[in-house]
Order: sequence, then C-alpha cells, then structure tokens
Amino acid sequence: MKPLAAALFALALSSCSRESEAQQPSAGPCEPVTFESIPLTHCVADPAKHRIFTALDAPDRDPARSLEVLADMLPEPDKVAFAMNGGMFDSAGEPIGYYVEDGERRQTLNRNGGAGNFHLLPNGVFYGTGGEWHVRTTDDFAANVTARPGFATQSGPMLVIAGKLHPDFDYDGESKKTRNAVGVDQAGRAHFVISEAPVSFGKLARYFRDELQTPNALFLDGSVSQLWDPAHGRRDSGPPLGPLIVVENAPKDAR
Repeated sequence: MKPLAAALFALALSSCSRESEAQQPSAGPCEPVTFESIPLTHCVADPAKHRIFTALDAPDRDPARSLEVLADMLPEPDKVAFAMNGGMFDSAGEPIGYYVEDGERRQTLNRNGGAGNFHLLPNGVFYGTGGEWHVRTTDDFAANVTARPGFATQSGPMLVIAGKLHPDFDYDGESKKTRNAVGVDQAGRAHFVISEAPVSFGKLARYFRDELQTPNALFLDGSVSQLWDPAHGRRDSGPPLGPLIVVENAPKDAR
C-alpha cells in the first residue's frame, strides 16, 4: 500500500473506532461482583457526578411502595443513575425511623428498644446535604448532627461501626436473606450493595469493611430489597416498599 493510501486508511480506522466508542452505552454506576461465593450488585454514587435524594409519596400523598410508581412520579426519570429501597417502614409504608425528604423532616429519630432488625442496636442513619453524605450510628447522629440534612433515612442494624463489625454478628450466621445496604468511604463516595442471593449479616458486613473499606455501613432492608438500574435495563418489582433512595446524574455544568 502506498504511504498516502496507508495514512488515509489508518485515519479512517481511527475515525471508525472513535465513532464505535461514542456509540457504546455507558456501563453505568452499578456492576456485578462476587464476594465469598455470593453474587452482589455494587453501585457507586460519586459526589462529583451524582446527587442523592429520598422519595416516599406518590402524587396522591400515599407512599409510592414500588420502583415502578417512583419512575412514573419523577419529573425527570431519565436522570436517574439508580435507585434502591432504604429504611424501615410500617405496614402502610411509612418510615418508622428518622426520615427527611427535601429538607423536610417527616419522622423523628427513633431511639426506642424493641424486636427485629431495626432494634438490633446500634442502628443508624444515612443522610446528606448536597454532595456531603454520611452514615452514623443513631446515638452519634443525635449527639453530633445539629443541622437538619437535605435527606435522611434511619435503618438498622449498623453493619460496620468505626471500622468494626456489629458486635452481635456471627461470622456467617444462619439467617440468610436478600439484603441491601449502604456505606460511605473516606473519599465521600456512597456505596450501595444488593445481594443477588441470600446472604448473612456477617458476610455482607465484611464486604463493606474489607472490600469497600467503608468505616461505617448501614443495613437498609432485607427480603424486600429491590434495585432500579437504568443502564442495565433493570427495575425490580416485588413486595411493597417504604422509603426510597434515588441517585440522580448531576447536570454537567454542576460537576
């Protein structure tokens, strides 16, 4: 091939390659992983790319109870990076713990004792304002957070507390369910995980501590756990939900 023809051919190949890459869909913030033989889906919210808010009520002011209703009620559903249920709730779908949506407190901090996962103390709060997101135990939150956050949801138990596993967890206990949880790493990124097979509290907690290295991590729910992952065409359905956590792509001019 003559030099000029070879150069033109290489240029055409380069152009086609760039066009092909441009046509490839983004992988999105969620990816499948495996930890100790358990399949999980791990989604990352980055403060530089995303914003987080909570959602509860449909337009009729009753709890939405599903990701399908959430998609219908959002004004710009195409901006959703992913969404997940998050926070304990009663039979009507109302939160039983601290819940803040768009700066409005809908439920006060719950420090009561009782039975069930929520009361396997310490429990905790996932909250944030703007691009600042945190997980704290309920007592730590009560003692140190004085300004109302932009969003918040209380759940329990904590999985990881200051780098240590919840003291009541077995290494790999007999209670195994589909579960989801959230933790925030030292860089301020929020890591959301949902199991694709039944998993114990101990194993899920170790994933956050050992693999994601989140100093604090909070169990969000179990058995009803569901994920909306638009990049992979996934929107789970199942039992009725309560509070929902939405991670939205931030406008490029806001990044």
